[in-house]
Amino acid sequence: MYELISVGERTYYINSPAKMGLFLLDEGHVCLIDSGNDKDAGKKVNKILEEHHWKLALIINTHSNADHIGGNRFLQEKTGCRILSTGLENAFIRYPHMEPSLIYGGYPCRELRGKFMIAPVSEPSGTVDDGLPDGLSYFRLPGHFLNMIGVRTSDDVCFIADCLSSKTVLEKYHIPFIYDVKAYLETLTIVEQMEAKWFVPAHAEATNDIGALTALNRNKVEEVANQILLFCRTPIAFEELLKNLFDHYQLTMNFEQYALVGSTVRSYLSWLYDDGKLSAEFKENRLLWKMI
Repeated sequence: MYELISVGERTYYINSPAKMGLFLLDEGHVCLIDSGNDKDAGKKVNKILEEHHWKLALIINTHSNADHIGGNRFLQEKTGCRILSTGLENAFIRYPHMEPSLIYGGYPCRELRGKFMIAPVSEPSGTVDDGLPDGLSYFRLPGHFLNMIGVRTSDDVCFIADCLSSKTVLEKYHIPFIYDVKAYLETLTIVEQMEAKWFVPAHAEATNDIGALTALNRNKVEEVANQILLFCRTPIAFEELLKNLFDHYQLTMNFEQYALVGSTVRSYLSWLYDDGKLSAEFKENRLLWKMI
């Protein structure tokens, strides 16, 4: 774990729970793409930098989920590096307590206020729209979170963040977090048509061929959507629907899973409702969903 793996003349990734990218800006300076899940991840990155006599000049955060920005603060304090993301993600990087508030839908209880959801505060220096160093470009990957991006290097390597989950993750959790299902499916279509020497998802193995993994993720979304519709054949309230999905996929509910899966199921309901596949009725002070 935290092995530095070369995928190009100037491009590496750090094999970690949420893979990080590393790009050589010149002989002595590097750019990091995401920073891991916590201070310890930042320390491990810094050790790699010191072993290679590299100075960290820039962190590009693909999005503001805690496991992608958790090392920001340590590395920024250690090196003075700049941090860039999109404007909306920058807001959550500056105010990371907003992540569990958004996902839970209210003030998060103490089980949702740990490092899994809330990264240390760090300070972005600007946005990716201000311009990236030579050899780097970005592309938008909406759907998983608010305004997620991917990064392409001059070695034709694409870091694609959380837009794809591995087969293992899909088989274990079935309902990975999605903020906007419609945008997520559109992103899958874009990624499926992309060409690159290497694709590096944060939570799946690096690959030369992204098509099969993209298809697995699309199929899972369609499966979950169809299962929701089946449970909505008769009018059903959200909490009962969520219980049925947990039972069906043999998931174990705790505060984190309730928040993450629950938020995602609400996003599915919004998408299916907007798409004309579900109706919504308020009856006896309950919101009931029903397949059309």
